[in-house]
Amino acid sequence: MKKLLMIFVLFITVLLIQACQNEDDVIKVIATTTPHGEILEYVRPALKELGYDLEVILTSDYYLPNPAVAAGDADANFFQHIPFLNLYNSENPNAPLYNALGVHIEPIGLYAGESITLDSIPQGATVLISNSTSDHGRALNLLAQAGLITLAEDFDILSTDINFNEVIVSNPNGLIIKADVAPDFLIAAYNNNESDLYIINSNYVLEGGYDPAEDAIFIESATDNPYVNILAILETRLNDPKILALIEVLSSPEVKVFINENYEGAVIPA
Repeated sequence: MKKLLMIFVLFITVLLIQACQNEDDVIKVIATTTPHGEILEYVRPALKELGYDLEVILTSDYYLPNPAVAAGDADANFFQHIPFLNLYNSENPNAPLYNALGVHIEPIGLYAGESITLDSIPQGATVLISNSTSDHGRALNLLAQAGLITLAEDFDILSTDINFNEVIVSNPNGLIIKADVAPDFLIAAYNNNESDLYIINSNYVLEGGYDPAEDAIFIESATDNPYVNILAILETRLNDPKILALIEVLSSPEVKVFINENYEGAVIPA
């Protein structure tokens, strides 16, 4: 009986050791589908060569990934730009995350209802933008780049507390800006013709089956663009072999080629 008990205990111990070993070989990353999840799938074989299995946890919820990584439920996330992370960190100073790597830029675009072009925007047109305050400066800057508004000289594109009436000094078309739609619902609003104009991030445009290069009436410049999409981690894990492996494969020249060939300007390597 004692011998059987010893064998049983040894069996359970071996299973637990194997489980720990397997867990040590798994990298868990929370990501949105396009292009983040697709880029991660591309680097899966490279991670395998380094001895790691990749587990991609897909989500469309922008407010889940950061707390999950902070709690240790995932090794990293890959879905957000730098201002979004900065806003999260300012609101969660006891559980901040770290920008481990800038991977790509997803230029936002200005989209319009049928028969509307950049030169034929009607007076009093409504512009639907994200309700995420980290995107507001970016949206206003896009309208300014398009020549539709003029912004104050001290305008801070990265501010998350913008009074639109104060920073817009010229609005010749009388644009009405509404910031009351979640980022992931903007493409549905576009499909349902709920506004005259829409400012939408390229990842949602791609997921919706559109081509930013063809369907937008104006695309923001990628030059000196601060909205780089990043790999976010706990700073304490910066030297973790898993994180180092992720950084190695995501920063490779092959990933840059993959992005350029598959997204044709809708996503741009950082």
